[in-house]
Amino acid sequence: MRGLLFVIAMLLGLLAGTTSAIAAQESDLKEAAMPVALPKLGAPLTADQVSAFAKLALANIHTQYPNKPGNVVWDEASVRTPRQMHPAFYGCFDWHSSVHGHWMLVRLLKDYPDHPMQAEIRQKLAENLTAENLQKETAHFREEHNKRFERMYGWAWFLRLAAELETWDDQQGEQWRESVRPLEDLLVEYIQDYLPKLTWPIRTGVHPDLAFALAQELDYARVVGNESLAELIQRRAKDYYLGDTGYPTKYEPSGQDFFSSCLNEADLMRRVLSRDEFVRWFDEYLPGLERGEGGNLLTPVNVSDVTDGYIVHLAGLNLSRAWCMRGISSAMPEDDARVALLDAAAADHAEKGFGYVFSGHYEGDHWLATFAIYLQAGVGAE
Repeated sequence: MRGLLFVIAMLLGLLAGTTSAIAAQESDLKEAAMPVALPKLGAPLTADQVSAFAKLALANIHTQYPNKPGNVVWDEASVRTPRQMHPAFYGCFDWHSSVHGHWMLVRLLKDYPDHPMQAEIRQKLAENLTAENLQKETAHFREEHNKRFERMYGWAWFLRLAAELETWDDQQGEQWRESVRPLEDLLVEYIQDYLPKLTWPIRTGVHPDLAFALAQELDYARVVGNESLAELIQRRAKDYYLGDTGYPTKYEPSGQDFFSSCLNEADLMRRVLSRDEFVRWFDEYLPGLERGEGGNLLTPVNVSDVTDGYIVHLAGLNLSRAWCMRGISSAMPEDDARVALLDAAAADHAEKGFGYVFSGHYEGDHWLATFAIYLQAGVGAE
């Protein structure tokens, strides 16, 4: 018996040692994947952090494969490579990720103009954002079978890029601003045709979520002074969401969300309503939140496999939840009990989300940096 106990103890010790070694190895791998210390929410990035984020985008905007085109093929002649279809936005696995990767690089140039990598970033952007390339992009969207391509997630990110260029006093930026205008105008036309026909809002934790797109497009409309587009979005947002009450937070998230449809909606409505109107709406929309009754919304999510292209969406969920919470908080009176609750939850989500950005795996590397910069820069709540 004593011998048996000794063997069992030895096995348990070996198992514990193995488990400890695995944990240590995983920790080492995680630290090795992170080239810099993670940013603090709301704080300016260090030069090393800017470089780390920029390098993720620069490594991907000219990486054509692997690629998920998403276009409709209607005959043999329509079978084309990603770069043939999208000479500006062929990298980053899919069109929308390439677009928001370009947006992120523009934003870094604007916020950190003296950064040592600014010349390299400008060179890489200049290769893609030419008038000729954007004309070809526009031609793709004009094709009958591609008029709904990237509706409306990719459209929203493209208009965010246009808005970023609109507000940049920079000679090269002004050239890129003119380059994107043809596709920008076409997408605005498409939006104005689509929204009056859309009877019901699209509520989901992934790309088609309508509230996210409307928020981006409303910001764009206000930046460029397109009053008719802004009025249409505000009117339709009220049609879709103004009567919403008692959102069932316990049903979020699903297993591959990178958005909270609940929080995206509130982040839109704080743009649409006055402060007093929004507070009254939010009272009914998430009743009990001031008592901490937020269901699953207030708890950051873990990502079980960063190499799975869908499961890693949850890393982005942490980041998008955080920017929504900060946006909602900014629209409420400072003495509202929910402000501190939302700000604390946003900080927790940001810390968790930042930890997944530099995983070293393409499944997240091709897009997560954009979500991190969107959050860190306070976009939409500026």
